Amino acid sequence: MASADTDPRLLRAFAAVADELHFTRAAARLHLAQQALSRDIRRLERQLGAELFTRSTRQVALTAEGARLLPYARRVLAAHDELAAACARAERPLLVAVGATTGTAHRVLTTAREAAPECELVARFHGGLTGAAAELLAGRLDVAFGRFAGLDPAVRARLALPQTSSGRCPQPVRYEPMAVLLPDDHRLARRPAVPLAGLAGETLYVAAGNPDTAEWTDLAERLFAGRGIAAAAPFPGLDGDEEFVRVVRRRRWSVLASADFLDVPGMALRPLTDPVPLSPVSLVWRPGLRHPGLDALRAAAAALAAREGWLVRPSGSWLPEADEALMRVRPRARV
Repeated sequence: MASADTDPRLLRAFAAVADELHFTRAAARLHLAQQALSRDIRRLERQLGAELFTRSTRQVALTAEGARLLPYARRVLAAHDELAAACARAERPLLVAVGATTGTAHRVLTTAREAAPECELVARFHGGLTGAAAELLAGRLDVAFGRFAGLDPAVRARLALPQTSSGRCPQPVRYEPMAVLLPDDHRLARRPAVPLAGLAGETLYVAAGNPDTAEWTDLAERLFAGRGIAAAAPFPGLDGDEEFVRVVRRRRWSVLASADFLDVPGMALRPLTDPVPLSPVSLVWRPGLRHPGLDALRAAAAALAAREGWLVRPSGSWLPEADEALMRVRPRARV
């Protein structure tokens, strides 16, 4: 199975179908008609002299030859994307998902903007890393922040590899302490801090039902296990700070949050203790990305972490094992 002049466009079509295992979804992702995508796959199969997919009315699956080709195709596409990025004008805006107008990601973005005013860093307010990761892999987003260990393993593998001159992805940024947002008249609201044991019997909103924030809901469920704390029933994802504040106040939810969080009128944000639960934050970028704005973000994250001790884990804190292993890797940012 070999070809000296395989068109990267055909490899991109192959990778999209391999990811989705569905021609209609892959065509939508590539903004192609399904017939055009099918033609591209057949053309690639003819060039390579191998069948890459088995197709039926109900299922699409990789053949053994397709599975063998896939890692090579991804490496070629990553190199192609890196070449395109290297040749692009430096003024191209960098799209950065920060989640909200406050918190760790927004602080890194603000610091990077101050350090590199010549770069156009454009904020996108994706609510979670799970949703943002799909946008990164589709090329519709450049950088995001969040709990990398909470992503699907296949997604983590695609974002972490291959390693490029931009450095190792992801870059650990912060062990962010967690907190609880309570209505002002809640029985725990007057305490300066809330021990986890004090939340036994409580039900907290943790964005259950929002597929874009699945990594946060998973972290909450791991924290609540065996502590008698329940997650609120699934609710449609809340788009934007204003809508979040409106719904939370209307429903009088108690909310699992990070220590740096929105100011919600009529509600009190209290740190959690005994143990201090941590929400790990990493900086993640799309494969093959090279941009001075990414360098500025990585340098800003490293500087803030060093100055404020963001990567010093508090003694007696709580963190899942998978997150702990990932956050111990601390690559040096390029300056």
